[in-house]
Amino acid sequence: MSATTPSRRIRDADRTAQLTAALGAARARLARAAESAGRNVGEIELLPVTKFFPGSDIVILNQLGCLSFGESREQEVANKIAEVRAELPDAPIRWHMIGRIQRNKARAVAGWAYAAHSVDNARLIAALDRGAADALGRGVRSEPLRVYLQISLDGDAERGGVDIGDPDLVDELCAAIDGADGLTFTGLMAIPPLGADADEAFARLAAERDRVQKAYPQRLEMSAGMSNDLESAVKHGSTCVRVGTALMGPRPLTSPPVVTPVTSSSQTSELPRSAEGSPDEHTA
Repeated sequence: MSATTPSRRIRDADRTAQLTAALGAARARLARAAESAGRNVGEIELLPVTKFFPGSDIVILNQLGCLSFGESREQEVANKIAEVRAELPDAPIRWHMIGRIQRNKARAVAGWAYAAHSVDNARLIAALDRGAADALGRGVRSEPLRVYLQISLDGDAERGGVDIGDPDLVDELCAAIDGADGLTFTGLMAIPPLGADADEAFARLAAERDRVQKAYPQRLEMSAGMSNDLESAVKHGSTCVRVGTALMGPRPLTSPPVVTPVTSSSQTSELPRSAEGSPDEHTA
């Protein structure tokens, strides 16, 4: 590894200070939201959304106690996994896929993701199941892929999600995830429609989670809430808030370059050592 230059050390120190302050503020904000809702903050995960930010930020955040990170592009995260693993070979990092997943990327995602938050159709469920089952069989992962079914609160298929107005389809897809050998049905995810009242949107999601819950023994979780609306999400029962801008700062003007992906052997999931518009459209 080449020696670090003085200017690089200054940049790293500045970024560490920025992220330390922002993470402290985000944690305090989440704690206040939980207290206001009468909930235990320990049951709510703060998921840093690190898409478009460099692997060096993940290294810093991991050293500050963050174990999970939200990403949205398969090739970008594959490169970050290699970069972060070179710096932190033994770190128990969990990678969450919060972006929409192309079916032809499902096998690769199933190799490295701890959880997938934006699953909304039967063909994708089947593809992720095949990929995760194969990864389990090869020892690439040690437990099934955790899956949230994405719910559309306004029925806009362009933004992803299963229409909340079609409960039969919601139930069918939940059952498909729950019955898949390579997957674990974890819960529901939703993003408020553009211009919608967040409080009303999350109340609808919570009601749908409670409806679906009746069919399952495991406690279903809710992936809901971002930088601008996490308080409303926590009030209505979110168990995972995805925080990008409030933690990472403004998105870089250009995203990290995508180069030839690392091999499947280096995409190994960290299990168990251990989103945002369509999750790529909104600010986290």
